[in-house]
Amino acid sequence: WWGDKIYFDSLTMFVFFLLSARLIEVKLHSKTLGSMEALVSRIPENIERQNADGSYTRVLNSQLKVGDIARVHIGEAFPADGKLVLGDTRVDESLLTGESTPIQKNLHDKVVAGSYNLGQTVNIVLETIGESTQYGQIVNLINQAAIEKPRLSQLADRVARPFLLFVILSAVVAAALLWNVDRGRALMTAAAVLIVTCPCALSLATPAAMLASASAFVKRGILIRRLQAIESIANIDTVIFDKTGTLTEDHIEVQSITYKQGLTESGVLALAAAVAQHSMHPVSRALVSASRQHGAQESAIVLNNIQEVVGAGISATLQPSAAYADLINSHLKLGSAKFCGVAEPSELSQQVFLADANGWLATFSLHEAVKHNAALAIQQLKDVHLSIELLSGDQVHTVVNTANEIGISQFLAACSPQDKLSRLQALKQQGKNILMVGDGLNDGPILASAHVSIAMGKGVPLTLAHADYVLLNGDISQIPQLIRHARKTMTIIKQNIAWAVIYNIVCVPLAFFGVLSAWLAGLGMAVSSIIVVLNALRLTTFSETKVK
Repeated sequence: WWGDKIYFDSLTMFVFFLLSARLIEVKLHSKTLGSMEALVSRIPENIERQNADGSYTRVLNSQLKVGDIARVHIGEAFPADGKLVLGDTRVDESLLTGESTPIQKNLHDKVVAGSYNLGQTVNIVLETIGESTQYGQIVNLINQAAIEKPRLSQLADRVARPFLLFVILSAVVAAALLWNVDRGRALMTAAAVLIVTCPCALSLATPAAMLASASAFVKRGILIRRLQAIESIANIDTVIFDKTGTLTEDHIEVQSITYKQGLTESGVLALAAAVAQHSMHPVSRALVSASRQHGAQESAIVLNNIQEVVGAGISATLQPSAAYADLINSHLKLGSAKFCGVAEPSELSQQVFLADANGWLATFSLHEAVKHNAALAIQQLKDVHLSIELLSGDQVHTVVNTANEIGISQFLAACSPQDKLSRLQALKQQGKNILMVGDGLNDGPILASAHVSIAMGKGVPLTLAHADYVLLNGDISQIPQLIRHARKTMTIIKQNIAWAVIYNIVCVPLAFFGVLSAWLAGLGMAVSSIIVVLNALRLTTFSETKVK
C-alpha cells in the first residue's frame, strides 16, 4: 500500500536540516538582540543597603526605597538613579548613552541606574527607583519597540496566511493526481510540496532586519520607540531642526546681567532662578545654575500661580517679602521680550528678560555655543539632497547667527509652538515627508505631528518625549548615519522579501511535479530561512561612512 520505497532517510534528513536551521537562527537572533538584552539585564538582583547603625545588609532591589543609601562595589551596576554621598569614581554609561569613554563622577554628582562603577566602592543615596529611572524608561522603550510589528511585517504575515492555504491545497491536489498511479510517489510529492515552502522566510524578512537595526542603534545610544520609524525615516525629504539644545549645546552660560536701579545683581538672579527652577528649558537651567554659582538664595523666595507658556516664558506671583518690598504681590514674568512686555533688544546676543507688573526688572545675556559637529551633520544631509529648515522661538538675530554658522539658509525665528506646527502642516500639504529634530521639551506637538521625529535624550524625561527616536547622548552627527542605516535596512528587507518570493515561485512547482524529493525540499526550506537571517545580520554594524 505504501509502495516499494523506504523514506526513513528522507524523514531523518528533513528533521536534521530543520533543527540545524533553527539552531543557526536562534544563534543569529541572540547575536542580533545581544545589545538590547544586555541593557535590559544590567540592574543587579541585589545590592548592599546601609542600616541605621552604619552596617550594611545585602537586600533585593525590590526592597529598596527612595532615600536609602546603597554601597556599590567596583564592577557592580548602580541599582537606581541617585547621588554620590561617599567617594569618587568613574562610571561606564556606554549602553545608556553610547559613550564608550568612562565618565568621572565626584562627590554629589548624579549617577544613573544601569551604569557600571569602575573606580572604587562608593555610596549613593537613591533618588529614583524602578521604572521611573532613566534606565527603566529606556527598557520600556526597548520592550515596546521589540513587540511592535511594523507595517511591512504585518503585510508579510497577511500574505503568508493565504499562501500557506494555497500550499496545502497544492499538496492535496498533487497527492490526488498521483494516488492511483503510485501511492508512494503521491505521498512523497505531497510531503515535498509541504516541506519546500517557506512562509517563515517571508515572515522573517522584515522583523529580522528591523530588530538587527534596532540592536545597532542601541549600541550607539539611539533608542527607537517603534520599528515602523525605520521605514519612515528612510523616506524623508525634509529635516526641520529646533535650535536650543538641539543644534546648540545644552549648557548655556549667563554672560552678563543688567538690572533696574535699586535692585542688586544677586537679587534679580535669585528672583529669576526662583521662577526658572519650575521649567526644564535649557535657558531656565542656565539661570538656576548661575544663581547657585553666585550663592543667590532663590529657595527663600515663595511663588504662587506658576504657569509656563511654552515657547515664551514663565509667569508667577511673588508672595510679600521684606527683601523685595517694591515687588510685593507683583506678577513676575521671565522669558522673551514680547512675553515680558519690554522693548526688543538691539544687541546681537541671546537675552532673556525679567519683568513685573510695572515693567522691566532685569536682562540676562546668554552665551550659547553651537555643537562642534552641527555644521558637518547639516552638510551631510544637504549632500543627499534633503531640505533643511531651522524653526526657533529665539530672537531673530540669535537664530540668524546660528543658521549662518552651521549653513542653514531656510529659517524662522520667534516661533511659538503653534507657528512651528503651522509650518510643518504647510510642508505636509506640499507632499513633503518630514523629519523633526528637537529637544523634546517644548516641541511635543510638532514632534508628534511629523512623519518621523528625533529627540535629544540628555536631561529630558523619556516619558515626555513624543519622538520615534531618542539620541541619548544628543549627538546630531549620528542623524545622517541613522538615515543611511534606515535606507540600508529597507534595501535588505526588499532583498529578503524578493528572495522568499522567488524561492517559493521556483521551488513549489519543482516539488509539485516531483523534481524535488522530501529531503532536498527540507534542505531548501532550511537554507531559505538561514539566508534571510544572515542577510539581516549585516545590519548589526552601524556604518561610519557618509549617508547615501
